[in-house]
Amino acid sequence: MMTMSDRMKQLMRGRRAALAELVVAGTLAVTQPAWALDPKLVDSARKEGEVTWYTTLVVGQIVRPMIAAFEAKYPGIKVNYVPAPWQETALRLSNEARAGSVKGDLFDGGITFYPLNQAGLVDRFMPDAAKDFPPEFKDPTGLWTANIIQIATPSINTDQVPGKDTPQSLEDLLDPRWAGKMAWTDSPSASGPPGFIGNVLMSMGTGKGMAFLERLAKQRIANIPAIQRVVLDQNISGQYPLVLCIYNYHAVISAAQGAPVKWLKLSPILTFGTFGLMKNSPHPNAARLFVEFNLSDEGQRIYAKAGYIPASPGVPATEADLKPDAGHYKARIMSPVEFQEHEAEWTLIYKRLFQ
Repeated sequence: MMTMSDRMKQLMRGRRAALAELVVAGTLAVTQPAWALDPKLVDSARKEGEVTWYTTLVVGQIVRPMIAAFEAKYPGIKVNYVPAPWQETALRLSNEARAGSVKGDLFDGGITFYPLNQAGLVDRFMPDAAKDFPPEFKDPTGLWTANIIQIATPSINTDQVPGKDTPQSLEDLLDPRWAGKMAWTDSPSASGPPGFIGNVLMSMGTGKGMAFLERLAKQRIANIPAIQRVVLDQNISGQYPLVLCIYNYHAVISAAQGAPVKWLKLSPILTFGTFGLMKNSPHPNAARLFVEFNLSDEGQRIYAKAGYIPASPGVPATEADLKPDAGHYKARIMSPVEFQEHEAEWTLIYKRLFQ
């Protein structure tokens, strides 16, 4: 017969066991990732053994660090990369596909997507790692997913532009002091002049917006045949005291290195760097795994460390106020779909008024 003492010991053992189960459950809740990879994807990727990434990103700044982290996490899968501007990347992938010899498995760069999608070359994929991303940051059918946020804004050379002369609104760009002293990229993208024009027309309305653009054209904005980073460098060197359509994180990186530059929270446009997959690629599973890694919190922190703005809402930028919420400013989101719908119209206005 069980004594009172035995019953108390048994009760205490039961309570301890229940408590242990709760502790384990709590630990699992904390340590389990917010997303779970399918082990079959990893196995299939390892069997393929490699993946080829066509990239528009800066090799030393982010491409090599991302590859090193991925290869350390998934030994046996080699990442090859082909760096080039978006025009060359899109043309090369298109030519290879037409020749029946697809070599690239995936590509990045928001504007790279348009010509490849129009040619029917983009495969669909919805990464598990991006399931908590805002819906605006991914195509609902899986054609693209944002890996970074790109905020297109003006910037000033702080040695040349006193604080009191800093533009506070788009209308301030019409001040005679800026005539012949502004520049922007000639990139036909959402973060270039066509996107700027679209932002004006959407925010002001067609009538008022066109009137503004016609007056802005009289300011003789220089068209630089180069990407946003090169335009920013000309701003920093003092060639142009005010430039439009640069990426705010580029300005922060340069300012941290001592450059006299400041980005402006002036009617900013939020665009995306994106990932897309090629149809009929030689290493589709390794490509999917690589995208999953890039969009995971681990991969997004690598972007942040390199100075980029992570797309994941759960990973802050190294300079927190680069993101609209943390920086307390509003940015108009311009998705690839929206830009593609209006690209011809906005580009025509750019060519007519500004070229």
